[in-house]
Amino acid sequence: MAKRMKEKSAKRLENRDTRPTATARYVRMGAPKAKRLLDIIKNKSAVEACAILDITPSTASIVVKKVLCSAMANAENNQGLNKDELIVAEAYANQAPSFKRVSFRGRGGVDTIIKRNCHITIVLDTLKK
Repeated sequence: MAKRMKEKSAKRLENRDTRPTATARYVRMGAPKAKRLLDIIKNKSAVEACAILDITPSTASIVVKKVLCSAMANAENNQGLNKDELIVAEAYANQAPSFKRVSFRGRGGVDTIIKRNCHITIVLDTLKK
């Protein structure tokens, strides 16, 4: 059984995606708000996407720009890539566990308030020349 586990882990390592990524987990905003921005910067160069996020008047743009800059720094420091040659290959926001709160109403009733969270992931790639 141990041999099979070693084979599986070796196969997993050889199939691993080596592109630079960055993830922000449990961000206090809904996933659709972040997805609107991520759809704009997808398939753009990383420097251009950073400039787009600078001028976008959205509260999500601050968090998305932090994740993008982190992915660019990971590419530069960990893999030795040039940041001018990077493009945003994948960008997505998944729903995270939500906070549930209650608001008390009249006649003994309760309204539930759902405070949504999301995980934002950006994957960069090099330009194909």
